[in-house]
Amino acid sequence: MTSQEIQSETARRAGREWFKSAVVYQIYPRSFADSDGDGVGDLRGIIGRLDYLRNLGVDVVWLSPVYRSPQDDNGYDISDYRDIDPVFGDLGTLDELLDGLHTRGMKLVMDLVVNHTSDEHPWFVESRSSKDNPKRDWYWWRPARDGAEPGAAGAEPNNWGSAFSGPAWEYDPASGEYYLHLFSKKQPDLNWENPEVRAAVYDMMNWWLDRGVDGFRMDVINFISKDQALPDGPRADGMLYGDGGPHYICGPRIHEFLQEMHQEVFAGRDKDLLTVGEMPGVTVEDAVLFTDPAREEVDMVFQFEHVALDQDGGNKWRPRKLLLTDLKKSLGRWQEALGERGWNSLYWGNHDQARAVSRFGDDGQFRELSAKMLAAILHLHRGTPYVYQGEELGMTNMTFGAISDYRDIEVLNHHREATT
Repeated sequence: MTSQEIQSETARRAGREWFKSAVVYQIYPRSFADSDGDGVGDLRGIIGRLDYLRNLGVDVVWLSPVYRSPQDDNGYDISDYRDIDPVFGDLGTLDELLDGLHTRGMKLVMDLVVNHTSDEHPWFVESRSSKDNPKRDWYWWRPARDGAEPGAAGAEPNNWGSAFSGPAWEYDPASGEYYLHLFSKKQPDLNWENPEVRAAVYDMMNWWLDRGVDGFRMDVINFISKDQALPDGPRADGMLYGDGGPHYICGPRIHEFLQEMHQEVFAGRDKDLLTVGEMPGVTVEDAVLFTDPAREEVDMVFQFEHVALDQDGGNKWRPRKLLLTDLKKSLGRWQEALGERGWNSLYWGNHDQARAVSRFGDDGQFRELSAKMLAAILHLHRGTPYVYQGEELGMTNMTFGAISDYRDIEVLNHHREATT
């Protein structure tokens, strides 16, 4: 490269890395701001708080799913990627939100949930309609184990367990086969091995970027590549199901898929965009590859190491005392590993985690000091900080009086499994 070309490339990369000095604020729409008094937050409520966000110093708003959905998993089960669920508003209101953010110098990042869809998505409705349907292979369908009676206990194609309790397979009596769902049975996994699936996802992503969205937070994006053999996973003593993670966490084609996504969706766009991949089970070594700008995959990843330190064996249902030395070692290791190559995302909490001040600080007498201490750590590390709504106020956990008060499929399923 000539010196002029090197200078041009350096300037291009410097502009592309605007996010290294940005602050992202996550909004969980259902509980943020209710504009019409129906008890559910909505897009109009967010619009009414934009000046607050600007004055707070927010650069980017990450919006948890507002797409049309049966709400089995609070919107992470999408039935239409190109529409807004009426509980939150409509596309016109979303456009108003975009305009309001952009006018104030802020950006909007949408949640992208493409490891799975809702079972009410037209793609899956077609897929399950018959074995001969052109979209059958858009999802993971398999017959019962050899010699097993379809639908009988233990006849599932493999022994994987769902993240939301129970097996990761649901039997479909009409076709006599099972479909894979790593999460709820109403969230069938898309088959990313099928190029038609990938093309449809990229087309949808381009549609949102063309509409003015500034990027995506990609839900469990490192699960999209699976070992096509779908082998059994290791089963720990006393566990009902095997751990399929080794066969789909950062699977065999994950880097290929993300590089293809970058080429088909983000490359060549003259706009400052942001991509962050939520990646359970990702290692430091993986993260360096995912976030290396030269590889053109994602800008940063959400890793879970530091938020699993107060869990016995990484099990959120078995909490243990957090050792400060463990936390310091974990944060320091990620800072060092991505210090020269790649980039960190920084967070204490989000829609899947407990309130930071209650979990990592003191939510009693020293709540304010604890919240300020945690904020200082967050914003003074190298990386892009993500603030969950209310964290800036030192919001604490709350306790429900009965299990029936919860509206979370994972909590309810775990309670049901633990009490039967």
